[in-house]
Amino acid sequence: MTIRVLVADDEPLVRAGLRMVLRPAADIEVVAEAGNGADALDAVAASRPDVALIDIRMPGMDGLTMVRELKHRNLAVTAIMLTTFDLDDYLHTALAEGAVGFLLKDTPPRRLADAVRSAAAGELVLGPAAARRLVAAYTRQAPAAARAARDRLAKLTAREGAVAAEIARGRSNAQIARALGIAETSVKAHVSRILTKLALDNRVQIALLVRDAET
Repeated sequence: MTIRVLVADDEPLVRAGLRMVLRPAADIEVVAEAGNGADALDAVAASRPDVALIDIRMPGMDGLTMVRELKHRNLAVTAIMLTTFDLDDYLHTALAEGAVGFLLKDTPPRRLADAVRSAAAGELVLGPAAARRLVAAYTRQAPAAARAARDRLAKLTAREGAVAAEIARGRSNAQIARALGIAETSVKAHVSRILTKLALDNRVQIALLVRDAET
C-alpha cells in the first residue's frame, strides 16, 4: 500500500528536497505540496494524503495553526511537524494540537522515510532530542498532573468513578454494564454526567484523566 504524502513549506527548495529524499521509497508518494498553511489545507481536502509534512514557520497561516484547522475541519491526515527551531514551546504546542511527529529539517533521509511510515501506522514520531525533552518534561510534571486529575475525579460519585475506571480500561457501555451489574442505559447516563461534571468532550479524555490520576 502506497503512503500518500503532502509537503507544506514556504521554501520551494525545501519542498523539492523533501520530494527528492522520499522519491526512492517505493511505498511513499508525494501527491501534493503547498507554500503556506491555507493552501495546504485546500491541498489536503483535494488530494487526501495519509501523512502531511508541515513546516512550523510559514507566512500567512503557520504550521501550528494549520494542524489546529485540520482537527476543526475533520480532515483525516496524520501531521508531522518539520522545523529548524528545536524549541520546547513548538514541541508541546504541536503535540497538543494533534501532530504525531516533530522532526528537525536536518533529519537523515532514511530516518525521514521511516518517520512517514511510522506516522502512517499511528505511531508517535520524535527526533532523539525532542523525545528526551518530552520525557523530562513529563517526569517533572507527572506528580502535579496526578494530583490535579485526582482532584477533578473527586467530583464524581462512587458509581461514576467506577464507570470512569472502566472507560479507562477501554470497555464499551455494554461491557461496563455487565461488569458493574447495571443497565446499559444507566451507564450512558453516568457517562453523560461524568462529561458534564468534568467539562470533558469525549470518552478518550475521561480515560486519559483516569490514567493521569493513577500516575
